[in-house]
Amino acid sequence: MSSILLSLAFVLAAPADKPSSGYAKPELLVEAPDLMKLPTKRMIRVLDARGRGKYLEGHAPGAVWIDAAAWAHAFAVGQDAAKWEQIIAPLGIFSNDTIVIYDDNQSKDAARIWYILRYWGFDDVRLLNGGWKAWQATGAESQKDTPAVQPTKDLKLKPEPERLATKAQLLELLKSKPPQIVDARSEGEFCGTEETAKRNGSIPGAAHVEWSDTLDAKTGRFKSADELGKLFEKAGVDPSKPAVTYCQSGGRAAVLAFALELMGGKDVRNYYRSWSEWGNDPATPIVKPKPEK
Repeated sequence: MSSILLSLAFVLAAPADKPSSGYAKPELLVEAPDLMKLPTKRMIRVLDARGRGKYLEGHAPGAVWIDAAAWAHAFAVGQDAAKWEQIIAPLGIFSNDTIVIYDDNQSKDAARIWYILRYWGFDDVRLLNGGWKAWQATGAESQKDTPAVQPTKDLKLKPEPERLATKAQLLELLKSKPPQIVDARSEGEFCGTEETAKRNGSIPGAAHVEWSDTLDAKTGRFKSADELGKLFEKAGVDPSKPAVTYCQSGGRAAVLAFALELMGGKDVRNYYRSWSEWGNDPATPIVKPKPEK
Protein backbone atom coordinates (compact mmCIF):
# COMPACT_ATOMS: atom_id res chain seq x y z
CA MET A 1 0.00 0.00 0.00
CA SER A 2 1.47 3.39 -0.97
CA SER A 3 2.19 6.13 1.54
CA ILE A 4 -0.60 8.16 -0.01
CA LEU A 5 -3.13 5.45 0.63
CA LEU A 6 -1.75 4.89 4.11
CA SER A 7 -2.42 8.56 4.81
CA LEU A 8 -6.02 8.05 3.78
CA ALA A 9 -6.96 5.46 6.37
CA PHE A 10 -10.24 6.31 8.02
CA VAL A 11 -13.01 5.07 10.26
CA LEU A 12 -15.91 4.97 7.83
CA ALA A 13 -18.45 3.16 9.92
CA ALA A 14 -20.02 4.85 12.93
CA PRO A 15 -18.74 3.56 16.27
CA ALA A 16 -21.00 1.10 18.03
CA ASP A 17 -21.81 3.59 20.79
CA LYS A 18 -23.28 6.11 18.35
CA PRO A 19 -27.06 6.06 17.94
CA SER A 20 -28.39 4.70 14.67
CA SER A 21 -28.94 7.30 11.96
CA GLY A 22 -32.16 5.64 10.94
CA TYR A 23 -31.09 5.44 7.30
CA ALA A 24 -31.49 2.07 5.63
CA LYS A 25 -27.98 2.44 4.19
CA PRO A 26 -26.03 4.75 6.54
CA GLU A 27 -22.76 3.44 5.12
CA LEU A 28 -23.33 5.61 2.03
CA LEU A 29 -22.43 8.68 4.08
CA VAL A 30 -19.22 9.63 5.87
CA GLU A 31 -19.35 12.25 8.61
CA ALA A 32 -16.61 14.88 8.46
CA PRO A 33 -15.28 14.23 12.01
CA ASP A 34 -14.82 10.56 11.06
CA LEU A 35 -12.91 11.29 7.88
CA MET A 36 -9.42 10.95 9.32
CA LYS A 37 -9.25 8.58 12.25
CA LEU A 38 -8.28 4.98 12.75
CA PRO A 39 -7.10 2.77 9.86
CA THR A 40 -9.38 0.44 7.98
CA LYS A 41 -8.47 -2.72 6.11
CA ARG A 42 -9.64 -1.37 2.76
CA MET A 43 -7.85 0.95 0.38
CA ILE A 44 -9.23 4.48 0.56
CA ARG A 45 -9.35 7.23 -2.02
CA VAL A 46 -10.84 10.66 -1.33
CA LEU A 47 -11.97 12.66 -4.36
CA ASP A 48 -12.40 16.44 -4.42
CA ALA A 49 -15.06 17.41 -6.97
CA ARG A 50 -14.75 21.18 -6.56
CA GLY A 51 -13.18 23.51 -9.09
CA ARG A 52 -9.49 23.04 -9.80
CA GLY A 53 -8.59 26.45 -8.36
CA LYS A 54 -10.35 25.76 -5.08
CA TYR A 55 -8.67 22.38 -4.83
CA LEU A 56 -5.23 23.95 -5.20
CA GLU A 57 -6.04 26.51 -2.50
CA GLY A 58 -6.59 23.69 -0.03
CA HIS A 59 -8.16 20.25 0.19
CA ALA A 60 -8.58 17.34 2.58
CA PRO A 61 -5.23 15.59 3.15
CA GLY A 62 -4.53 13.09 0.40
CA ALA A 63 -7.58 14.07 -1.64
CA VAL A 64 -7.27 13.76 -5.42
CA TRP A 65 -8.93 16.29 -7.70
CA ILE A 66 -11.55 15.04 -10.12
CA ASP A 67 -12.89 17.08 -13.04
CA ALA A 68 -16.62 16.81 -12.38
CA ALA A 69 -17.58 18.92 -15.40
CA ALA A 70 -15.56 16.74 -17.78
CA TRP A 71 -17.06 13.59 -16.29
CA ALA A 72 -20.57 15.01 -16.60
CA HIS A 73 -20.09 15.67 -20.30
CA ALA A 74 -18.30 12.40 -21.02
CA PHE A 75 -21.05 10.27 -19.47
CA ALA A 76 -23.72 12.12 -21.42
CA VAL A 77 -21.81 11.37 -24.61
CA GLY A 78 -21.67 7.65 -23.96
CA GLN A 79 -20.71 4.64 -21.88
CA ASP A 80 -17.86 3.10 -23.82
CA ALA A 81 -15.98 0.98 -21.28
CA ALA A 82 -12.58 1.33 -22.97
CA LYS A 83 -12.83 5.13 -22.98
CA TRP A 84 -13.98 5.21 -19.37
CA GLU A 85 -11.10 2.98 -18.32
CA GLN A 86 -8.80 5.70 -19.65
CA ILE A 87 -10.75 8.38 -17.77
CA ILE A 88 -10.84 6.54 -14.43
CA ALA A 89 -7.39 4.92 -14.40
CA PRO A 90 -5.51 8.17 -13.52
CA LEU A 91 -7.34 8.25 -10.16
CA GLY A 92 -5.48 5.12 -9.10
CA ILE A 93 -8.60 3.36 -7.88
CA PHE A 94 -9.84 -0.23 -8.07
CA SER A 95 -13.38 -1.56 -7.98
CA ASN A 96 -12.97 -2.88 -4.42
CA ASP A 97 -11.61 0.38 -2.96
CA THR A 98 -13.57 2.61 -0.62
CA ILE A 99 -14.10 5.98 -2.29
CA VAL A 100 -15.26 9.14 -0.51
CA ILE A 101 -16.32 12.17 -2.56
CA TYR A 102 -16.99 15.77 -1.56
CA ASP A 103 -17.78 19.07 -3.26
CA ASP A 104 -18.99 22.57 -2.34
CA ASN A 105 -22.13 22.40 -4.50
CA GLN A 106 -24.73 20.84 -2.21
CA SER A 107 -23.45 17.37 -3.20
CA LYS A 108 -24.64 17.87 -6.79
CA ASP A 109 -21.21 17.25 -8.34
CA ALA A 110 -20.19 14.64 -5.77
CA ALA A 111 -23.43 12.70 -6.29
CA ARG A 112 -22.91 12.72 -10.05
CA ILE A 113 -19.43 11.21 -9.61
CA TRP A 114 -20.88 8.76 -7.07
CA TYR A 115 -23.47 7.68 -9.63
CA ILE A 116 -20.98 7.30 -12.49
CA LEU A 117 -18.60 5.22 -10.38
CA ARG A 118 -21.45 3.02 -9.18
CA TYR A 119 -22.50 2.54 -12.80
CA TRP A 120 -18.97 1.35 -13.58
CA GLY A 121 -19.04 -1.26 -10.85
CA PHE A 122 -17.35 0.47 -7.92
CA ASP A 123 -19.20 -1.04 -4.97
CA ASP A 124 -18.17 1.14 -2.04
CA VAL A 125 -18.62 4.79 -2.99
CA ARG A 126 -19.67 7.30 -0.34
CA LEU A 127 -20.38 10.99 0.03
CA LEU A 128 -18.94 13.25 2.70
CA ASN A 129 -22.08 14.48 4.44
CA GLY A 130 -22.17 18.26 4.13
CA GLY A 131 -19.24 18.31 1.72
CA TRP A 132 -16.37 20.77 1.93
CA LYS A 133 -18.28 23.01 4.35
CA ALA A 134 -18.57 20.15 6.82
CA TRP A 135 -14.86 19.38 6.47
CA GLN A 136 -13.94 23.00 7.18
CA ALA A 137 -16.21 23.00 10.23
CA THR A 138 -14.06 20.30 11.83
CA GLY A 139 -11.18 22.78 12.08
CA ALA A 140 -8.81 20.20 10.62
CA GLU A 141 -5.86 21.45 8.62
CA SER A 142 -6.18 21.40 4.85
CA GLN A 143 -3.45 20.43 2.42
CA LYS A 144 -2.16 22.27 -0.65
CA ASP A 145 0.23 19.64 -1.96
CA THR A 146 -1.05 17.55 -4.84
CA PRO A 147 -0.58 13.87 -3.97
CA ALA A 148 1.27 11.65 -6.41
CA VAL A 149 -1.05 8.99 -7.78
CA GLN A 150 -0.05 5.79 -9.52
CA PRO A 151 -2.57 5.19 -12.31
CA THR A 152 -4.47 1.92 -12.14
CA LYS A 153 -2.96 -0.63 -14.48
CA ASP A 154 -5.15 -2.97 -16.52
CA LEU A 155 -8.36 -1.48 -15.16
CA LYS A 156 -11.34 -3.50 -16.35
CA LEU A 157 -14.70 -1.88 -15.75
CA LYS A 158 -17.88 -3.87 -15.26
CA PRO A 159 -20.86 -1.65 -16.05
CA GLU A 160 -24.14 -1.98 -14.21
CA PRO A 161 -26.62 -0.96 -16.93
CA GLU A 162 -29.54 -1.42 -14.53
CA ARG A 163 -28.48 1.88 -12.96
CA LEU A 164 -29.13 3.82 -16.17
CA ALA A 165 -32.47 4.62 -17.80
CA THR A 166 -32.70 5.62 -21.45
CA LYS A 167 -35.34 7.48 -23.41
CA ALA A 168 -36.21 4.35 -25.36
CA GLN A 169 -36.73 2.38 -22.15
CA LEU A 170 -38.96 5.06 -20.65
CA LEU A 171 -41.05 5.36 -23.80
CA GLU A 172 -41.60 1.60 -23.76
CA LEU A 173 -42.44 1.57 -20.07
CA LEU A 174 -44.97 4.38 -20.49
CA LYS A 175 -46.95 2.10 -22.79
CA SER A 176 -47.63 -0.30 -19.92
CA LYS A 177 -47.15 0.20 -16.19
CA PRO A 178 -44.15 2.45 -15.64
CA PRO A 179 -42.03 2.36 -12.49
CA GLN A 180 -41.94 5.33 -10.16
CA ILE A 181 -40.60 8.28 -12.12
CA VAL A 182 -39.34 11.10 -9.95
CA ASP A 183 -38.58 14.59 -11.25
CA ALA A 184 -35.75 16.24 -9.28
CA ARG A 185 -36.07 19.69 -10.86
CA SER A 186 -37.69 22.87 -9.57
CA GLU A 187 -41.45 23.27 -9.54
CA GLY A 188 -41.23 25.71 -12.45
CA GLU A 189 -39.38 23.19 -14.57
CA PHE A 190 -41.71 20.38 -13.53
CA CYS A 191 -44.84 22.39 -14.39
CA GLY A 192 -43.38 23.76 -17.62
CA THR A 193 -43.47 27.43 -16.60
CA GLU A 194 -39.68 27.64 -16.79
CA GLU A 195 -38.12 27.13 -20.21
CA THR A 196 -35.10 24.82 -20.32
CA ALA A 197 -35.73 23.08 -23.66
CA LYS A 198 -37.74 23.42 -26.86
CA ARG A 199 -40.67 21.81 -25.05
CA ASN A 200 -41.25 22.16 -21.34
CA GLY A 201 -43.16 20.25 -18.68
CA SER A 202 -42.60 16.80 -17.22
CA ILE A 203 -42.78 13.11 -18.07
CA PRO A 204 -46.34 11.75 -17.69
CA GLY A 205 -46.92 10.17 -14.30
CA ALA A 206 -43.80 11.62 -12.72
CA ALA A 207 -43.81 12.58 -9.06
CA HIS A 208 -42.02 15.75 -8.02
CA VAL A 209 -39.32 15.84 -5.33
CA GLU A 210 -36.98 18.80 -5.79
CA TRP A 211 -33.44 17.57 -5.23
CA SER A 212 -32.53 20.35 -2.80
CA ASP A 213 -35.37 19.36 -0.49
CA THR A 214 -33.39 16.25 0.45
CA LEU A 215 -30.71 18.50 2.00
CA ASP A 216 -30.56 20.88 4.91
CA ALA A 217 -30.35 24.35 3.35
CA LYS A 218 -27.83 25.70 5.88
CA THR A 219 -25.45 22.78 6.30
CA GLY A 220 -25.81 20.95 3.00
CA ARG A 221 -26.16 17.71 4.96
CA PHE A 222 -28.74 15.14 3.96
CA LYS A 223 -31.88 15.47 6.00
CA SER A 224 -32.66 12.91 8.68
CA ALA A 225 -34.23 9.59 7.81
CA ASP A 226 -37.49 10.77 9.35
CA GLU A 227 -37.50 13.96 7.29
CA LEU A 228 -36.64 12.13 4.06
CA GLY A 229 -39.32 9.56 4.78
CA LYS A 230 -41.95 12.28 5.15
CA LEU A 231 -40.69 14.08 2.04
CA PHE A 232 -41.01 10.97 -0.13
CA GLU A 233 -44.33 9.98 1.42
CA LYS A 234 -45.82 13.40 0.69
CA ALA A 235 -44.76 13.08 -2.94
CA GLY A 236 -46.17 9.55 -3.18
CA VAL A 237 -42.73 8.00 -3.64
CA ASP A 238 -41.86 4.65 -2.05
CA PRO A 239 -38.06 4.22 -1.76
CA SER A 240 -38.47 0.44 -1.49
CA LYS A 241 -39.92 0.23 -5.00
CA PRO A 242 -38.06 0.60 -8.34
CA ALA A 243 -37.64 4.21 -9.39
CA VAL A 244 -36.25 6.36 -12.19
CA THR A 245 -34.98 9.86 -11.39
CA TYR A 246 -34.39 12.64 -13.88
CA CYS A 247 -33.60 16.37 -14.02
CA GLN A 248 -32.03 18.44 -16.81
CA SER A 249 -28.74 16.64 -17.30
CA GLY A 250 -28.28 13.96 -14.63
CA GLY A 251 -26.71 15.84 -11.71
CA ARG A 252 -29.73 16.72 -9.59
CA ALA A 253 -31.18 13.33 -10.47
CA ALA A 254 -28.05 11.75 -9.00
CA VAL A 255 -28.62 13.53 -5.67
CA LEU A 256 -32.18 12.23 -5.60
CA ALA A 257 -31.05 8.72 -6.57
CA PHE A 258 -28.54 8.85 -3.72
CA ALA A 259 -31.22 9.93 -1.25
CA LEU A 260 -33.49 7.10 -2.39
CA GLU A 261 -30.70 4.56 -1.95
CA LEU A 262 -29.87 6.06 1.43
CA MET A 263 -33.46 5.27 2.39
CA GLY A 264 -33.23 1.70 1.12
CA GLY A 265 -33.79 1.95 -2.62
CA LYS A 266 -32.44 -1.11 -4.44
CA ASP A 267 -33.49 -0.53 -8.03
CA VAL A 268 -32.92 3.16 -8.70
CA ARG A 269 -32.08 4.31 -12.21
CA ASN A 270 -30.92 7.73 -13.35
CA TYR A 271 -32.32 8.91 -16.67
CA TYR A 272 -29.04 10.68 -17.18
CA ARG A 273 -29.77 12.61 -20.37
CA SER A 274 -32.96 13.75 -18.74
CA TRP A 275 -34.85 16.82 -19.93
CA SER A 276 -32.04 18.01 -22.18
CA GLU A 277 -32.97 15.02 -24.34
CA TRP A 278 -36.66 14.47 -23.53
CA GLY A 279 -37.67 18.12 -23.81
CA ASN A 280 -35.90 18.60 -27.14
CA ASP A 281 -37.49 15.59 -28.82
CA PRO A 282 -40.75 16.56 -30.61
CA ALA A 283 -42.09 13.02 -30.26
CA THR A 284 -41.89 12.50 -26.48
CA PRO A 285 -45.08 12.78 -24.39
CA ILE A 286 -45.14 15.78 -22.04
CA VAL A 287 -47.59 17.02 -19.39
CA LYS A 288 -47.78 20.34 -17.56
CA PRO A 289 -49.03 19.82 -14.00
CA LYS A 290 -50.49 22.74 -12.10
CA PRO A 291 -48.24 24.34 -9.47
CA GLU A 292 -48.97 23.23 -5.92
CA LYS A 293 -49.42 26.81 -4.73
